[in-house]
Amino acid sequence: MKLRLRITWLSCLVALSATLLRAENIPDLFLHDGVSLNGEWKCIVDPYETGFYDYRREQRDLNSNPSRAETFFLDAKPTGPGERVEFDFDTSPSLIVPGDWNTQRPELLYYEGSLWYRRKFDFAGLTAGQRVFVRFGAVNYRADVYLNGKKLGTHIGGFTPFTFEATQLLKQGANSLVVKVDNTRAKDGVPTLSTDWWNYGGITREVKLVTVPKKFIADHRFALESENTHVISGWVQINGAGEGESVQLSIPELGEKLFVKTDASGRAAFRFTPARLRLWSPETPKLYEVSIAHGGDTVVEPIGFRTVRTQGKQILLNGKPVFLRGICIHEEFPLNGGGRVNTADKAKQLLLWAKDLNCNFVRLAHYPHNEAMTRLADELGLLVWSEVPVYWTIDWTNAETYQNAQNQLSDNIERDANRASIIIWSLANETPVGEARTKFLSKLAMQARSLDQTRLLSAAMEKHAKPGAENINVVQDPLADIVDVVAFNQYVGWYDGLPEMCGKVSWEVSYNKPVFISEFGGDARQGLHGSKDQRWTEEYQEDLYRQTIPMLDKIDGLVGFSPWLLLDFRSPRRVLPGIQDGFNRKGLISSEGARKKAFFVLQEYYQKRAEAGKLANLNPKK
Repeated sequence: MKLRLRITWLSCLVALSATLLRAENIPDLFLHDGVSLNGEWKCIVDPYETGFYDYRREQRDLNSNPSRAETFFLDAKPTGPGERVEFDFDTSPSLIVPGDWNTQRPELLYYEGSLWYRRKFDFAGLTAGQRVFVRFGAVNYRADVYLNGKKLGTHIGGFTPFTFEATQLLKQGANSLVVKVDNTRAKDGVPTLSTDWWNYGGITREVKLVTVPKKFIADHRFALESENTHVISGWVQINGAGEGESVQLSIPELGEKLFVKTDASGRAAFRFTPARLRLWSPETPKLYEVSIAHGGDTVVEPIGFRTVRTQGKQILLNGKPVFLRGICIHEEFPLNGGGRVNTADKAKQLLLWAKDLNCNFVRLAHYPHNEAMTRLADELGLLVWSEVPVYWTIDWTNAETYQNAQNQLSDNIERDANRASIIIWSLANETPVGEARTKFLSKLAMQARSLDQTRLLSAAMEKHAKPGAENINVVQDPLADIVDVVAFNQYVGWYDGLPEMCGKVSWEVSYNKPVFISEFGGDARQGLHGSKDQRWTEEYQEDLYRQTIPMLDKIDGLVGFSPWLLLDFRSPRRVLPGIQDGFNRKGLISSEGARKKAFFVLQEYYQKRAEAGKLANLNPKK
């Protein structure tokens, strides 16, 4: 593939060290046109990391003259018949990017370790003053990236985008982009060693080369200050700009055009009140095409405008109470081989299934999903809970682990800050109450609020039995004092007794805040039928839903729930033969795409809730 660009070679003569170029999160590169590097990549499975370490376990990329014979990132070929080179990308197998390696090759289904990707492309050049970046949507989990034998840098974290500037390392003609991907679980990682989902490895989201001017639009933020005044405020960040440079903002449908000036850091703030603004909501998911221009650079993005806040035990969307008719979703597609979602069509199908349930809300568990999911949620009118993988037990006292979690949270917020659909940033899932954990999550909450004060914060906490009381469950967690919405997971009738226990349990949630049930449910093997007392049958799951929903409806301050979950998904923890077979079976839809009986119980309940909501809006209380 050739990139039809011109290049001035003066810049390429600059000597570079391996640390000169660094990974950045530049959100608006997603909106810039680029050249896709998706498709077929050559790959080498490397469980001993031979291409990265020598036989004394020293990193080859830190040596001044690494051996051509075994150093994979050099992408070497023998220069003659006598030269020893013990690898060959050209004759190695291929994998499709974006995609996980687990479902593309059967022998890699359980593989955890290092795998090298190589993509060759031709580069024709660029004009003076232009810059080129390589952008990865996500790589799970650690990515070491090399261009033409030189290291661009390292990124850690499996679900957020990252970017390296490649301007000075590109060559006219053939170029070699090599990525070492390592999905080995680690105690100090985020997530850590133990999860309940499949550890899909690989370059799981798109890769592209983006060419921009020397000064370019790097990020922007638009937010509606009030549903009453319709004031829109925000800022635009111009990479490379100085003070006093002009930035043009326009919303053609509203007849709005304004010019603002950058400050010394290249940021231009704005605040204006458009006429005839229609607010975004699940019922009317109105999006406006917003254009930003600076010099020779322009980005265009559809954006919806809405407000969300809490008032006592209510969540107010555009100033009106909303009940969240939700469902949890993993970023996994059940059909055509399964695996990590890697296309917009697959993401859309997941959200359409949620719409079929009469949902107006989805919890995207337990990590940031792909960009298509949140943008499609904007279009389809689905409210979103967006989460980072601080899951179960993290190394709470490790400073590097905290920084890793903060980086993932920050990158997630910065990537999706303009998505009208997202109303909740979630900090964690089912973490044990303790001083170190609460300090860790409190710092994350401060970071989230420093980046975005227009959305709610929550976390999926846990319920506990009230000491000395029978069948009374409580939520007593210092994190509940910090977040805006008190959310917790509960499995009465599955991990806690049988379904009839739902009729015996009462709840005490002593916070003057909205209460949200972030998980409930139980497993059923689709097609397995029996009595409602027989575990794993569709009838058991159906009865569990029928008994759980009335129990939850009685909780004071309840603003909704998101049962666990939409679809069966792979998990190495789930080993029961003939039932689980490596899948968590709590889905309302099977791993083959068939709907279970409980699907229709929830669908009917949500339909009634939706109708009641319409009546309430038609006859608001004075």
